[in-house]
Amino acid sequence: MPQAPLIDLDSIDLSRSVIELDRIQEVLKQRGTFVMIEGVLHLDLEAEIIVGYKDIRSDDWWTQDHIPGRPIFPGAMMVEAAAQLCTFDFHQREPNNEGSFIGFTGIDKTRFRAAVEPDCRMIFVGKKNRCRRTMFNYKTQGFVEGRMVFESEISGMVF
Repeated sequence: MPQAPLIDLDSIDLSRSVIELDRIQEVLKQRGTFVMIEGVLHLDLEAEIIVGYKDIRSDDWWTQDHIPGRPIFPGAMMVEAAAQLCTFDFHQREPNNEGSFIGFTGIDKTRFRAAVEPDCRMIFVGKKNRCRRTMFNYKTQGFVEGRMVFESEISGMVF
């Protein structure tokens, strides 16, 4: 049974980014094919929640091989996208760590609830669970057309 949504997506404007990719790339280290978050749609440090997106395209590099004839966005890449979103949020909370490398320390309670096929926009939501100066844990969810397709808890730390 999926958890309740971390945020009512109808309560925010999903049509415009509040933080663009160039700012995200000032903070995150991933480049090229591993840029998984293309924009932040909502950032609320007080409510401890962030919403971002990735456009899943039929011409993405993985589509010919996962799965031929019926491309399905890989679950591992959903986890990576959620982790990038949470890492960006963590850097907003802990600006002294900006420029530091943040790595995974845990992926827990992960469920994939539906296949994600191109062409669509996948919305990722992260809600801070625990955060210290050098480590974090977030609840995350992914949605396509308002339907939850993914959920997980992501942990990371400064290395």
